Amino acid sequence: MKSCVLAYSGGLDTSVILGWLQDKGYEVHAVYVDLGQPCEDREATMKKARDCGAKSARIVDVREELCRDFAFPVLAWQAKYEQIYLLGTSIARPLISKVCLEVAREVGATAYAHGATGKGNDQCRFQLAAEALDPNVETIAPWRIEEFRNAFPGRTELIAYCAEKNIPVKASSSKPYSSDENVLHISYEAGQLEELNVNGVELVDFGMGVSPQEAPDKEESVTIGIESGVPVSLNGKQVSALEMVESLNTIAGRNGVGRIDMVENRFVGMKSRGVYESPGMTVLYDAVMNVEQLTMDRDLMHLRDRMAPEVAEMVYYGFWYAPKMDALMAFIREAQKPVTGEVTLKLYKGNIIVDSRTSPNSLYDAEIATMEGGGSYNQDDAEGFLRIQGLPGRVQASVRPRKY
Repeated sequence: MKSCVLAYSGGLDTSVILGWLQDKGYEVHAVYVDLGQPCEDREATMKKARDCGAKSARIVDVREELCRDFAFPVLAWQAKYEQIYLLGTSIARPLISKVCLEVAREVGATAYAHGATGKGNDQCRFQLAAEALDPNVETIAPWRIEEFRNAFPGRTELIAYCAEKNIPVKASSSKPYSSDENVLHISYEAGQLEELNVNGVELVDFGMGVSPQEAPDKEESVTIGIESGVPVSLNGKQVSALEMVESLNTIAGRNGVGRIDMVENRFVGMKSRGVYESPGMTVLYDAVMNVEQLTMDRDLMHLRDRMAPEVAEMVYYGFWYAPKMDALMAFIREAQKPVTGEVTLKLYKGNIIVDSRTSPNSLYDAEIATMEGGGSYNQDDAEGFLRIQGLPGRVQASVRPRKY
């Protein structure tokens, strides 16, 4: 019998796919990759998979790895897709593929299946990661198979299949939108959010925090310690990457931080509307940036800033396991070496306000920067500096005078 590993959530789509793969003659190994998504009972979810015929079912907890080895390197780049999106869903997908392929190697499976649609970005992220890690394993995407789509044109047919097969699912044929959650963020899309005249922030029932209007009428301070670009302490206590993110989700969430509503360009070519909330990561982006402002050389920072959109695009598209990404990650590790310090931020009704920042590697020198008289900067030096900088302009103006 052919053997397949299925990235399994226990939801409607992957429950149907588990049954459909068995109908097609596959022995299915269900893998629940724990990224911090909500689940009433993980063991019950695994039991359901086994009851539905899965050869094996397991939970693999990668929450710490997701924060430490995937999200934090992207944070070091200050990478945001189209200058807004913090890539919370995007960065989790290559990790799911990695875990599923590790299981496939263990059980001797020759195929890897997922429930991503043929219209979205996730199919790209899953498959590009899988092919880069193990091109000998076949990727099965049922939603890209016409036979599957014809059998299940909508949620009603999916629900009916589960009823026929006695597969227990909690689902309805109508939802105002869909959501995807992990420890980094929650994304909301589709359904009523496809109508741009609908206020997404008002429609969505956010799961990680309150609105700025509902946040307390009092500032809350957080102090974050950074070592070589990596957040390592919160309010004076050393914490793991996962503890950092989870704690800041709670703190920033209750202060209304980290909500966005955007129209973005999918890798497959269409524009789509997404609403996101990332309370903890939003605060961490600000924290690292503020320590960088003290410690990172100007030209190095500007080079990083020019390259950051490229990193964000690669993550968003699914090219995490690529030689270019390996090289870029080696670059940012070197660039972040001096980015060590501590920053205190005040959170207030969705706003992040810098209260203080310090670093043993600070390049800020008040004696040089002061606008007061004296100091160690000789203003006479600026005359020669500007004469040299202006030389090309003077030569060009003498040959080709500008009209003004």
